[in-house]
Amino acid sequence: MPLDSHRRRLVGTALAIVAALGFAFTNASASLAYHGGSNPLTLAAIRFFVPAIVLAAWMRAERVPLLLSGRDAWIATLLGALTAQYTGALLVAIHLIPLALAVLLLYLFPFLTTVILVLFGWDKIRWRSVGAIAVAFAGLALALEPRGGSIDIAGLGLAFSAALGLAVVVALSSRVFKAGDARPLTLHMAAVASVLLAALCAVSGEFQLPNTGAGWTGFAASSVLYGFAMISFYVSVSMIGPARASLLSYVEPVAAAGFGIAVLGEALAPVQVAGIALVIIALIGATVRPAGAVRQRGGG
Repeated sequence: MPLDSHRRRLVGTALAIVAALGFAFTNASASLAYHGGSNPLTLAAIRFFVPAIVLAAWMRAERVPLLLSGRDAWIATLLGALTAQYTGALLVAIHLIPLALAVLLLYLFPFLTTVILVLFGWDKIRWRSVGAIAVAFAGLALALEPRGGSIDIAGLGLAFSAALGLAVVVALSSRVFKAGDARPLTLHMAAVASVLLAALCAVSGEFQLPNTGAGWTGFAASSVLYGFAMISFYVSVSMIGPARASLLSYVEPVAAAGFGIAVLGEALAPVQVAGIALVIIALIGATVRPAGAVRQRGGG
């Protein structure tokens, strides 16, 4: 059994990292869609539709029931609504405050997830994880270099509400599927979020599909990558827990910075390089177990 547990932890960690990479490339692809005539709200609605379709087809092929029942169905609906809320809040926040600051506030969610888990007695305080979150967040702050100046308070509040909404979704979803199959809940969350965001597009008159070939390429790539990343992330939550999976999300900004350097030819200041190094150190420190702990576990 220890071997199975160890393998489960490795696979869950790998899935969390893959999810973070997927989210990073999702954002890079999204810029093509925006330049091609689409907008963030339309893309957000469609990219939640993709994982819902993929999960439904996957579960039907394996004869897994698509519908949740009773309490779990209501919780899934609530989490889907929260998913739409934090997505919309972040999109608006990005228009009100600098992008780097909005992203920095969003990445409070691993800390907020840990706080929720501890407050409700669903997890114990692990100071190693708390320290890793603090170091990773500090590194992200250096890497993003959010500028000061005149800051919109409403934008700050919306960005923080996005982080809190994401933290609540991650923490509560883990209580529904525990160590079981994460797919039914993820399917319901994605479907509800997609319907709500599509309705918001229709009401606001902001449903805009791309009008160029490059725009459609970015739109399709972003939607598919987001669906893949979302499914991978929630499966990883079921395997390694919400706190660790959330912490590994800090891989996303590091990957985005690497993409900017390798593909876009962007240059980073020394302080940004130092910040990225801090994030990497924090992730390694949080995911690699001390040799003594491994021996103690395996030595029986």
